[in-house]
Order: sequence, then structure tokens, then C-alpha cells
Amino acid sequence: MRAFDYIEIRVPAKPQYVSVIRLTVSGLASRVGFSYDEIEDMKIAVSEAVTNVVQHAYGSHEDGEIVIGVALYADKIEVMVSDYGHSFNFEEIKSQIGPYQEDESVELLREGGLGLYLMETLMDEVRVNNNEGGVTVFMTKYVTREQVKENVQSITR
Repeated sequence: MRAFDYIEIRVPAKPQYVSVIRLTVSGLASRVGFSYDEIEDMKIAVSEAVTNVVQHAYGSHEDGEIVIGVALYADKIEVMVSDYGHSFNFEEIKSQIGPYQEDESVELLREGGLGLYLMETLMDEVRVNNNEGGVTVFMTKYVTREQVKENVQSITR
């Protein structure tokens, strides 16, 4: 038996498909056991990754595609958002937009900074791979369940 289930969808790199991807990730995350708030966080992070592809990966004249892969484990979800468009240097962009200070207003973040900031803040792990033919963002979120050990006897009086 496999340790995880893997679901992959491909959609055109168009703004009207962002909501489709949000709903897909939401439904899959609920099957793993994430709370409502955790699912909302994931939807925002995935939306930011997909919106970056829609806005930046392909030129206005290019027909592009977004590949979304989701791996469902017992205790986590891994989401991959990949494109075949123009790549960028994640560390270079990150250094230009950060560091973030808690006392700074969100409105002061430079363009492009809010999406990367949200992905890193809302997900437990974020990795970006730049390929010759595109960018792949890997995001992981772990299920936070109540910290009660299994097989614990209850005490009743």
C-alpha cells in the first residue's frame, strides 16, 4: 500500500481557474483532517502561487498551463504548483522584498512581496525550484491535531 495518494490536475494559466484550484485543494485538505482555519490558510497560499503563474510565467500572447499536484498523507498535505514559463531567482526576489518586520504595514510591501510572504507564513514549508523551462513551488502543511496520546485510559469519578 502506498504511503500517500497523489492527485494532479492541469489547467490553463488564466485567472478564472484560480477558484477551481482553491476549491480542489480545499476538498482534498478536508479529507486529510485539517481544520477550517488551516484549509483557509492553504487556499490563500495556493492562490498566491497560482496567481504568480497567471501574472508572470507566460507572456500575454502565450497560452500557458499550470500543473497542480497534491500528495495526501495521513499527517500532512504537499501541494506542487508548476509552470513552463519564465523562471525567476527566488532567493534574489526574496532578498529584494524582505526582511519583513512585524511593525511594518502590509501596504508597504513591495510588489510581489506579499504573495511570497503569505506562502511562507501560512504553510509549514515552502521550496521553490527554478527550471530552465519554468518554476515549481512546493508547499507542505502538517495536520495539527490535539496533543492527546492514543490508547490513553480515561479517569472517571
